Amino acid sequence: MAHIWQALRSGEWLTASRVRAYCLILLALAGLAIVGWIALSQDLVDRNGKPIGTDFSSFYTAGALALEGRAADVYNMALHHARERQLFGPDTPFYGWLYPPSFFLVAAPLALLPYALALAAWQGLTFAFYLVVIGTILRPARQQHGAIGRLWLLVAIAFPAVFINLGHGQNGFLSAALLGAALVALPRLPLVAGVLFGLLSYKPQFALVIPLALLAGRQWRAFFSAGLSVIVLAGASAALFGIDAWTAFLASTEVSRKMLLEEGNVGFEKLQSTFAAIRMWGGGVTSAYMAQTAVSVLTVAATAWVWHAGRDHAIKAALLIAATALASPHVLDYDLMLLAPALAFFVAARPATRFGDFEISLLAFVWIAPLLSRSIAGVSYIPLGLFAELAFLALVLRRAVLDRASHALGAPRVAQA
Repeated sequence: MAHIWQALRSGEWLTASRVRAYCLILLALAGLAIVGWIALSQDLVDRNGKPIGTDFSSFYTAGALALEGRAADVYNMALHHARERQLFGPDTPFYGWLYPPSFFLVAAPLALLPYALALAAWQGLTFAFYLVVIGTILRPARQQHGAIGRLWLLVAIAFPAVFINLGHGQNGFLSAALLGAALVALPRLPLVAGVLFGLLSYKPQFALVIPLALLAGRQWRAFFSAGLSVIVLAGASAALFGIDAWTAFLASTEVSRKMLLEEGNVGFEKLQSTFAAIRMWGGGVTSAYMAQTAVSVLTVAATAWVWHAGRDHAIKAALLIAATALASPHVLDYDLMLLAPALAFFVAARPATRFGDFEISLLAFVWIAPLLSRSIAGVSYIPLGLFAELAFLALVLRRAVLDRASHALGAPRVAQA
């Protein structure tokens, strides 16, 4: 037992050869599952009557309706579902569209393509963007540490949330890439960073922490650039698809909130938030909102403090990404893609010597958690994804506190033994 504890503490169990083996096994299993899923489908509809890409079918349908001049109908569940069944067959289950009309700027061009090509282009291009961003974040670490340089691409590709996002045809790659790219650009290109933050506004549930962190960090140009970008996107979508689309979106948010969050129509095990955990454990809606509010306030306060007083940009970036997920009640399992750039920033900020106590083991837990989060929650009511978010936030805060204390003492930053 003492040996196991020491291995977990030092991280010596996670050798480069084991990392490579674990990633290759995951990729092989995922590849077989995806090939089998597609091979057993007929006309891009699987054996359960679901379109290949599942959630992407709602993007494609929304884009088609927008091109037909019916953007507002996307927010009418009956009309949206009717169009889905026209496109994918009469037995197609309903896949809702919860995004603001600015996301039509992405969905409409995709709907010009045949469905299979649109899905491949959507996932392929956003996945490539994600890999470029992860590689950019890790560039300093790749140059300094041979193992990271050799393994980063494999680890990024095999990150379990990748497979979840692929299965759903979702926007996790894009969200992770935009947030990571914005934080890479922020120190030298704040206006560009602001634009990238603004492009993330198709996920309004992630809007709580980012502007407050920018204000706390006195990143005025990025803050105003982000705000202007959001306004431009809203104006462009209103001009192209009609102001009635925005009216319909705003009117639909109450129904969406009740169905998705409060009633858990997608399953509380799929949601990765404090709110969902309380509801999954049998708590009432009021209790869930109170718990989520407490976690959100503490998370925002910690992020604001680090962004105001912290010195290491990579640590601030890792914290901001983790806090963005943790502060929102609406985080689905494919949104755990956000952990990829967060992990990359943390690794990029590592000391020149070695990681601190338990850091490697905790990073491994956070990395693997998306693979098991939904299934474990479904059978045991243990919200593994939420625990991974909390563990990572604590890890980054610990590093921020140690860095601040080290700087206050005028000593070089070192890892704990």
